[in-house]
Order: sequence, then structure tokens, then C-alpha cells
Amino acid sequence: MLARAPDSEVVRDAVLLASRAPSLHNSQPWRWVVERGRLLLWSDPRRMMHATDRTGREMTLSCGAVLDHVRVAMAAAGWDSATQHLPDPAEPDHLATLEFRAMDAVTEAHRQRAAAIRRRRTDRLPFGAPPGWPALEATMRRAVLPYDVLLDVVTDEARPALAEASQLTETLHSYDTTYLSELRSWTSPFESDATRVPDSALISSSEAARVDVARAFPPAGGGHRREAIDQDHSKIVVLSTRHDDVLVDVLRCGEALSAVLLECTVAGMATCTLTHMTEITMSRNAVAQITGTAGEPQLLIRVGKSPANGHHVEPTARRLLTEVLKFRS
Repeated sequence: MLARAPDSEVVRDAVLLASRAPSLHNSQPWRWVVERGRLLLWSDPRRMMHATDRTGREMTLSCGAVLDHVRVAMAAAGWDSATQHLPDPAEPDHLATLEFRAMDAVTEAHRQRAAAIRRRRTDRLPFGAPPGWPALEATMRRAVLPYDVLLDVVTDEARPALAEASQLTETLHSYDTTYLSELRSWTSPFESDATRVPDSALISSSEAARVDVARAFPPAGGGHRREAIDQDHSKIVVLSTRHDDVLVDVLRCGEALSAVLLECTVAGMATCTLTHMTEITMSRNAVAQITGTAGEPQLLIRVGKSPANGHHVEPTARRLLTEVLKFRS
């Protein structure tokens, strides 16, 4: 046990901030328990998207992202974290246990990453080319090193092949009625769940036509945002793992996803996480072939410049803190 523990208000604030982490269709499939000064992360299978995420892989990715987010939030509050992954083999939903030690100093970098959690949005509109790309790519590669995750960038020459595989994937999805029903239930304005994807986060048919690699959502309105960007000029990053254990490897990849997204946000870039091509084996194999990665592709990220830096998207609703955080004596 690490000496001393943060008080309950610090933990509440950190979990509240970390809840801004990305998740499939904003499902937020996680829950936290505070016990004897430790913070325990559990997956919440009740929030799993069974039609889209049949193996629970994307649920675990989402939990990995919120795990890294909470460490970033605690660091900005002056607390260093020690993480034990999968502490109890008999409880596979118990993904991690965090213990804390007071830090000597909070740096500006700690504050910037925590502030990036608040600013980050999933931006599905077309992007301009990311300026200063070589430096940002180097930063992202350093960011994933602690998680034993591979990072590849799709070359401009390989982009058409990736776009073709993306379109084929969405064609296959279009024949899956359970997938389509689940997608509509999380994007329809008439659904009761307050955490559904908001209209401002979706795009119209004309806007979607300018993004070559994307999940096909039901079109939202007749918007013509970013008309000056004739097509998506983003860079596409692929995160892969050396193995494909749904818990061990995928959880670490979710942590790496958080690190990459926050570094991009600090650098002023817009991002859009893509998992539609890793949900189908054929498409996943195509991504591996296109990138030449030696690992198992887990997700893709579009990175680029947005004139609005994501501010056109309203913050997506989050579950109540009382729903996701419990204190045990």
C-alpha cells in the first residue's frame, strides 16, 4: 500500500473528469469503486454494445481509455498512480486497481493533459492536413511506448486501399439488421437514454461524402460544414497490439489510445477514433496488410486540423457520478 491516500473529493473530481473518455457510441461501460484508499476499475457489461461489440473488445478499449484519463486527472491534482492490471483472475470484470502517492510537484505538462480531457471531442467532419506532422508523430510514438502498443501511419499511397476496405466494411454492416438497430438506438433523438450521441456529433450525407474512411452513421440534417475542405486530409494512425488477448492487450491499447488523443489535443489537433474496420475479421486483416504491421490492429484514429478545433460539437452527456462511482468502507 502506498503511503497516504487522496480524500474523497479529489477522487470524485478525477473520476468525473475522466468520464469524458471516449467509448463506443458514448456507452461509458465502466464503473469505479473506492476501497481502503484504492480506486478499482470494473467494466460494466450492462453497457456493452452486443451487436457491434460481440467479444467485448471495444468495451475493454473504452475502459483502458478511462483508466489512463483518471491517472491524468489525478496527476493534475498532485497524485501519482501505481496501476495493477487484472488483479484477480477470478474477476475478469475487475480490470485494474490504482494506488496513489502524493507528488512532489505538478508540472505544466500535467495540467495541459488534464485540460485536454475537457477539450477533446470526437470530430467526424473532414479535416485539414495536420501541420507539424513529423514532430507530432514522434510525440505519439513516445506516448504509446509504455503500453507495448505498435503505432503505424497509413501512407498517402495506401490511403485509397484503406478507403476501399472501409467502404466494403460499411456495406457488410448494412446487411446486419441487429447492428443497424443498435446504431440507430444510440443516435436517434427520440431514444430515452440521455447519453446517446448528440446530433452535433453526427454529420450530413454531403459532409460524410468528403470523409473517405469512416463509420456510416444515419445522416443528421442537411449540413454543409467546412465546405472549404474539399476532402479529408487527415493522417490516419493505426494502433496494434503484439497479441490479441481481449483483456490484457486490448486494455493496454485503450490506455495508449487515451495518451495519443490527449497529445493530439494538446497540439491543437482534431481527432476521430475509428473501430468499424476492426470489428470484422476481413477488414482487420486488410488494415494489417495495408500498414504492414506485425501486430493485431485494434483501432484507427484520424488526426488533422479543424477550423473549429471540435467546438462545433456539444459535449456529450455523461452518466451521473453516483452511477459510476461507489465508496466502500
